[in-house]
Amino acid sequence: MEVLYPCCCGLDVHKKSITACVLWAEAKGAVRKEKRRFGTFTPELLSLADWLHACGVTHVAIAYASHCTSAGR
Repeated sequence: MEVLYPCCCGLDVHKKSITACVLWAEAKGAVRKEKRRFGTFTPELLSLADWLHACGVTHVAIAYASHCTSAGR
């Protein structure tokens, strides 16, 4: 299988937290991963951005809970 993105991240977004899992494609098909949880206020989001940049992430996939964007909640 061809590696398209050697360093990418999946984000699971909720109302009060975001869980980020970074994956690195390594030699001989090995995969290394690291998972961290962040809050949703500006300082925590900036920390998330800094961490993703430091990890060398080039692409992000996002999943979010629908209640985060529902009107009237």
